[in-house]
Amino acid sequence: MIKQLRQKSLQMSAAFVTGMVISSTDAHANTFSNIAQNITTSIQDIPGLLTGLSYLFGILLGVLGILKIKDHVENPQQTALKDGAIRLAAGGGLFALPIIYEAMFETVGSAGAGVQAANLTQVDFAVG
Repeated sequence: MIKQLRQKSLQMSAAFVTGMVISSTDAHANTFSNIAQNITTSIQDIPGLLTGLSYLFGILLGVLGILKIKDHVENPQQTALKDGAIRLAAGGGLFALPIIYEAMFETVGSAGAGVQAANLTQVDFAVG
């Protein structure tokens, strides 16, 4: 069984490598700028993905926290209250993460320099 599994995995990896070699010999050469442009294009969708995952896991942890608190109410010696509270807090944090990220992005701006430091031009000690 293991021998057959190894043989199938070797066949699949050989087919994968062959496909990669054939696709890399196309007329379209992969230059550094093309690869960098593909990476930049692919990275643009990551914030939306992280937002969706954050909402999903926030709701999931919130529901699990409520279920743990229900277990604590039914049997306080078996389940500690802190288990449910921790899950609720973590779920709330994950659910609020996209909103906090958006607020930080709007504060700093897309240029990366939303706030400038003040320059000190004169010092005056008015004693009198």
